[in-house]
Amino acid sequence: MKNVGEAPQEELATGERSTRNRVARSILDHGPSTVADLAKRLGLTQAAVRRHLDSLVHENVVEPREQRVYGARTRGRPAKVFALTDCGRDAFDQSYDMLAAEALRWIAERHGEGALVAFARDRIAAQATAYKAAIDAAPPEQRTEALAKALTADGYAATARSAPVGEQLCQHHCPVAHVAEQFPQLCEAETEMFSTLLGTHVQRLATIAHGDGVCTTFIPRSGGAPQAAQPERAAQSAQSFNSASASTAGRNPA
Repeated sequence: MKNVGEAPQEELATGERSTRNRVARSILDHGPSTVADLAKRLGLTQAAVRRHLDSLVHENVVEPREQRVYGARTRGRPAKVFALTDCGRDAFDQSYDMLAAEALRWIAERHGEGALVAFARDRIAAQATAYKAAIDAAPPEQRTEALAKALTADGYAATARSAPVGEQLCQHHCPVAHVAEQFPQLCEAETEMFSTLLGTHVQRLATIAHGDGVCTTFIPRSGGAPQAAQPERAAQSAQSFNSASASTAGRNPA
């Protein structure tokens, strides 16, 4: 006879799976996270989080990484963070048909690089209309945050945060990461779109498509300089940001 209050084995398994999915979803929404971060966000004990992470690592949904440190390193070993693997991203409806990559390859082979770039720009232009409306409605100091919210509505799980010499736009999810890995023109077109919408030269520091945990774009702090002078200022600001970091934020594919 079953003890009072004892849940059936299948119910226990379902509850465990539900919590495990919450852990993975939190990493998707917030990017690579420590055990402490996850425990705080989900209202779980760190021991429970570690148990679920062990299962997710075993299932190849997440993987442990060394945490990137921005600014001066403190004493001690950096905390370990957990990031989604490609398989983990696939679990969140990121299923890519090979047809998309084959179509882009056909365009490039038959019509050249220019046609591929034109396609990438036309594709991103369709998204830019909604993003522009959100940015135009926001105060100047909240434009990056407005763009992040608009991107999140499109499934990019984006956030904006202050940096020493500007801002960082972080996209914790990329619906086209697998295709962009083969065709970086998609990332480049997106970066151009950000620059146009925000009215300043921006610099892509990292992308999920190139193996980084988060797509990270550096946006220099506006100083009222003429538009023509902004690319040089942005590059100098990005260099200052990188030199202030103990480790780089990632590759710069764009």
